[in-house]
Amino acid sequence: MAQIINGKEVSSSVKAEVAKETAFLKDEKGLKVGLAVVIVGNNPASRVYVNSKKKACEEVGFQSYEYALDESTTQEQLLDLVDVLNRDSKVNGILVQLPLPKHIDETAIINAISPEKDVDAFHPFNVGKIMIGEYSFLPCTPAGVMELIASTGTDITGKNCVVVGRSNIVGKPMAMLLLHKNGTVTICHSKTKNLADVTRSADILVVAVGRPNFVTGDMIKEGAVVIDVGMNRLENGKLCGDVEFESAERKASFITPVPGGVGPMTIAMLMKNTLTASKQQAGIE
Repeated sequence: MAQIINGKEVSSSVKAEVAKETAFLKDEKGLKVGLAVVIVGNNPASRVYVNSKKKACEEVGFQSYEYALDESTTQEQLLDLVDVLNRDSKVNGILVQLPLPKHIDETAIINAISPEKDVDAFHPFNVGKIMIGEYSFLPCTPAGVMELIASTGTDITGKNCVVVGRSNIVGKPMAMLLLHKNGTVTICHSKTKNLADVTRSADILVVAVGRPNFVTGDMIKEGAVVIDVGMNRLENGKLCGDVEFESAERKASFITPVPGGVGPMTIAMLMKNTLTASKQQAGIE
């Protein structure tokens, strides 16, 4: 049976470090850290995420600035707000909660955020830096996954790493981070042939496809480290991941639960990115 990787514990450790450094910077340098979160419309899931981010800011000692805009907000109005936040020295990080209403071009909004304040690391400038391994910020979910893998004591060097999913937010950057740690990386997607054969080769398996219980125990190598990024709600209201937990738990050496695995890490890494941004903007190494 696999050991459970407790994302709540690991994220608490990350946030405790951020809180400690934030307090030091405030006391010794007079530096306050500020995160602006913009939400457009009333998507219930987005509201939950924004509330979680506000709570995390309180925990670590950040100033939190929320901008809740009406569903009818135009793209121009949102771009104007981003421009104001880019120039506001109190704001070290800017996060525009996705998804946005359909009449707003998400790419245009992401590209308008100053790369120095892009604490989601979605801007093409920051994506490019991740590719060459000279990054300041990492996308929060892949960065959180790396922390979870590290918490198991697993050395990624030389391991077969399989990432199922090729999104810009998780799959692609996840593959690059594993590669930077000297893993041998395969990316799988909807067009991959003989998927189960590929996943069974993985010493480290990261699944991020948004399909409930998509990867089952018979698709997992004995002793693999399994990271489930998925968060799906079944018809009965229960949450589940992209990995069928019960059968996978019998094969893996380590596995993340859903909920309580990757989810808490995403917000913890957002706090870490925002702290990094504030230090860079203040010229502090």
